[in-house]
Amino acid sequence: MVNDMTKGSPFKILLKFVIPLLLSMVFQQLYNLADSVIAGRFLGVDALAATGAAYPITVLFIAVASGASVGCSVVISQLFGAHEYVKMRRAINTAVITLVTAAIALTLIGELACPWLMHLIKTPKSIFGPTMIYLRIYIAGLLFLFLYNTATAIFNGLGNSRTPLYFLAFSTTFNVVLDIVFVRFLDMGIAGVGWATLIAQGISSLLAVVTLVKEISRMEAGEKSALFDVNLLKKMAYIAIPSICQQSFVSVGVFCVQGLINPLGSSAVAGFSAALKVSTFAIMVMNALPNALSGFAAQNIGAHDIKRVRQGVRDCVIMSEIVIAGVIVLFFGAGRQILTLFLGANAHNIVLSVGMEYLLIVAPFYPLLGVKNCCDSVLRGGGAMGSFMLTTFSDLFLRVALAYILVPKIGFAGVCYAYPIGWAIGTAISAAMYLSNIWIPRAVRRQPSDKSQIPQAVRKQVHVSLADRKKAHITAGKIVNAHF
Repeated sequence: MVNDMTKGSPFKILLKFVIPLLLSMVFQQLYNLADSVIAGRFLGVDALAATGAAYPITVLFIAVASGASVGCSVVISQLFGAHEYVKMRRAINTAVITLVTAAIALTLIGELACPWLMHLIKTPKSIFGPTMIYLRIYIAGLLFLFLYNTATAIFNGLGNSRTPLYFLAFSTTFNVVLDIVFVRFLDMGIAGVGWATLIAQGISSLLAVVTLVKEISRMEAGEKSALFDVNLLKKMAYIAIPSICQQSFVSVGVFCVQGLINPLGSSAVAGFSAALKVSTFAIMVMNALPNALSGFAAQNIGAHDIKRVRQGVRDCVIMSEIVIAGVIVLFFGAGRQILTLFLGANAHNIVLSVGMEYLLIVAPFYPLLGVKNCCDSVLRGGGAMGSFMLTTFSDLFLRVALAYILVPKIGFAGVCYAYPIGWAIGTAISAAMYLSNIWIPRAVRRQPSDKSQIPQAVRKQVHVSLADRKKAHITAGKIVNAHF
């Protein structure tokens, strides 16, 4: 079911659209967390450390998949908002073909580069073997990851956030069941965790693609769409490549920080891994609203309704901060219990202390992300990718640079303090870019929004035209009266 977001109350539309999207984010993170929870509780701290060491590498592939899908989502949203359905279907065909090809290429590259990447982040020898097993299975399923992300992006671009939720809920539940069966009952170890992810994601992605094909076939386009369009690929690439770079550089940042953590020992790796995944879970949930705003903004920019975009931004910031406040309260009140889900009730105090130190330092600064992500979503929805990349890279560069400066001086706390400082500067830049209106396309900027912006000569012509019509009306009236 498609959803036109160019009509109706922005607040109600965003709320209606974001609830399934928010639940999808929760399920997505539960999906990612399930492997760590099962590994930590049933296989021990070393297994948790292995999935934690693999995380920065898996995030690189996720970054490419999600960044590429952003490009097709924005273009499809704009075409849908402009009611150009033939071009929209052509864009969908082009996106699917391109991303499937990219997935196959990355699978081959990933399998070959996997050992080198693990050495690069200084993976401890004690967990090198299990990490390698988990990664190779994960990389083998990249095609399913790309298929699911592509289908989800297209559904979201059409204003349909419910359908992806159904498939993700199924996939997450099935993944947990398979995790328990493979690890607890079949004693497959870390390999069981990897195979559970691959099988669950594979089934879910195939179901999502089949449903998408049926949904698109119901839409009346007026004429048959081409399978591939180079010009539309260029438009999607214009947005997708910066998004991939942004997502990848964020992943590279995690990758680099992991290289600082690994030499501190398996306890530090396990504690940081658990805390980072909990924090990532929270951030992804908080990003549900900004992600909804991106599609909302793209559709309304396509419809040339800038005032409506601004209303959506205000509503989105308010709703985001309410969600963030709840997350902060949860972390301060039950952070230790949440970490115990990963580490088990008998987890060493050092590991728990490392995790809590990270959460308690970074959580109070989450409100900055609420503002930053909303501004970034509008920049991305309007295709202002240069500005979008600037805000992201400034934040990322500072976080990584500060971590490398502070860790040798104050240890693990240096990683914790680097995050909020980067967020603060990134938020300031994002807000400035949004207020500069650089995200409004030139064609839309040229359109006058009120009569005062209409050139005087044009206003004079309109005035004369109205006056002439009035005189003609009076004259016609006189002729009619005289005739009778």
